[in-house]
Amino acid sequence: MAAKKKGKKRVKSAVKGVKESGQAAKKKAASKPARRAVKARKQPETLRLRSAGPGFTANDIEKSLRFYRDMLGFKVKERWEEEGKLRGAELLAGKVTFWVGQDDWKKGRDRVKGQGFRIYCSTSQDVDMLARQIKARGGTLLEEPKDQPWGGRAFAVRDPDGFAITISSGL
Repeated sequence: MAAKKKGKKRVKSAVKGVKESGQAAKKKAASKPARRAVKARKQPETLRLRSAGPGFTANDIEKSLRFYRDMLGFKVKERWEEEGKLRGAELLAGKVTFWVGQDDWKKGRDRVKGQGFRIYCSTSQDVDMLARQIKARGGTLLEEPKDQPWGGRAFAVRDPDGFAITISSGL
């Protein structure tokens, strides 16, 4: 009978070891970020984008670059030059990228740009402060900051080629 008791104790110890291992595994799993359950998508699957970045064609790339960099506060990530002349630039503001490129005039020099175009950008920054900074740098607002029906607050500017940009909170 003593042999049987020893056998049971071994079994209990083995089970206890498994429990501890299971608890350790749970703790380890809890420290990792949870994975989202993959949901079956409706077919045919529709387009899903993760980001977008507009490209603007400029009549005067240097003037546009000054506007985006010096007036709005974009950072120049990259410049493209051809035969010593600036042809384009990649501009960053937070996680947003804009591209500006010099018009090659293949569609004529009298081509109207920016007509009927507006891009909406959202920020967590104070839009009233941003608008004041733009005006302090000599910029002109297309629309002063105001509360919007959707609950955000927004203002608008127009770049040198007529492209309208609305910057808002709460989009």
